[in-house]
Amino acid sequence: MFGRNSDSDNSSTVSTGFSPSDSSRSQSGNDKVFDQSHDVSAFVGEGVEFKGVISYQGTVRIDGQLEGEIHTDGVLIVGQTAVIDAKVEAGTIICQGRIIGDIIAREKVQLMSPAVLNGSVKTPSLSMEEGVLFNGICEMGPVTKSSNYGSQEKVTAYDDSLKAV
Repeated sequence: MFGRNSDSDNSSTVSTGFSPSDSSRSQSGNDKVFDQSHDVSAFVGEGVEFKGVISYQGTVRIDGQLEGEIHTDGVLIVGQTAVIDAKVEAGTIICQGRIIGDIIAREKVQLMSPAVLNGSVKTPSLSMEEGVLFNGICEMGPVTKSSNYGSQEKVTAYDDSLKAV
């Protein structure tokens, strides 16, 4: 139940339901991103809708819908069927799905096709595959834990600078 492997009753391993051989990821050489080595501690499956604030340690994979906020020092894996409308603060964000909102990643952000990101990004490292759609502002540089990203002010200033005179 809840993603636990049924092969062993004493097992504490969580199954992500992902097999590299089942995915197009093997064609682009990114199997290591979505394999079991991330030791996923929680899984929001496809068809699940969640509203609220999630705070966690470790790795969480989301394939469903989430609205609210996500806070972690760990890894957030956004599956291809996921739709996240949230403010996200994480150590690492790996995305194949859709994120609407501002994200802060202290380590890195990996956007993998067919990901869609609508919002601002603040991270020291950003990688983006061909086929990814990114609409927003990106600020590269070190991110501290106390970093407060004033995205709305920056977006407004950016929008104002684009107005025709």
